[in-house]
Amino acid sequence: MAEILVLVDHLDGVVRKPTLELLTLARRLGEPSAVFLGPGADSAAETLGRFGAGKVYVVDAPEVEEFLVTPAVDALTQIAESTAPAAILLPSSPDGKETAARVALRLGSGLITDAVDITADANGRPVTEQSAFAATYQVTAHITQGAPVITVKPNATAPEPAPVTPELEKRDIAFGPASAAVQVVSRTPRERGDRPELSEADIVVSGGRGVNGAENFAVIERVADTLGAAVGASRAAVDAGWYPHSHQVGQTGTQVSPQLYLAAGISGAIQHRAGMQTSKTIVAVNKDADAPIFELADFGVVGDLFQVLPQLVEEIERRRS
Repeated sequence: MAEILVLVDHLDGVVRKPTLELLTLARRLGEPSAVFLGPGADSAAETLGRFGAGKVYVVDAPEVEEFLVTPAVDALTQIAESTAPAAILLPSSPDGKETAARVALRLGSGLITDAVDITADANGRPVTEQSAFAATYQVTAHITQGAPVITVKPNATAPEPAPVTPELEKRDIAFGPASAAVQVVSRTPRERGDRPELSEADIVVSGGRGVNGAENFAVIERVADTLGAAVGASRAAVDAGWYPHSHQVGQTGTQVSPQLYLAAGISGAIQHRAGMQTSKTIVAVNKDADAPIFELADFGVVGDLFQVLPQLVEEIERRRS
């Protein structure tokens, strides 16, 4: 079977969920091989093998840690040139999309970003599904030149184990002068709470203008904590200073695609819809029966969120007890 390269997204050797999703999708196309950059490959190998990576290409060079994305571009390009993969998959993070664009240019390949699904056609070529024009249309596409380079949104699929024993192969990379053009001088770990990452969460609970104040976001947070969800906010709520900008969902914020998206007090402007329209199930709570969000929702509740959401929490807790 054809080899499919998957760039590993990890934090100090701990493999993040989007990589497991990429490995699952890669198995539809061929035999997944992971490309691991930086230290920690030995500890990550078991996880990568559990989700089908038969080979792990390891690039443990100081350049990977000391500089920005160009060393990753050098590494992925040179590994692709030597292995001739049938496709290259990367996460749709800011770094992932920048790396993908540069790799595609160097290889002379076509590029697809923000795919929400990948399948193989009758000839074994990757066929992607994407949301286009602010999520107004769903389109399918395939690349006609070179090894397809594809970035995939988190939650495109559920990770499915397919255990194998991976072979680790260390690679020496010839880093070009551009790799040292911008150096990382310091790093400050971001404060992380107990809730899931917004972009990776299976469930997202978001509040909008209808929350009517920063102090009222406690209602949104309570629902999120009951469901084990991430907290999101509309641009209106963020611009009003009610919740941090890092939690904004929308075209100019974080684009999410969870299994369940609960929108409370959000009217459903196109800017917000563009960031969450690919969610698998959408539930809306709004006291305005004509709010545009109901056109998109799978389930809708016309009512005051301050009455509906506490009842939702009570019912969830009752069913769990």
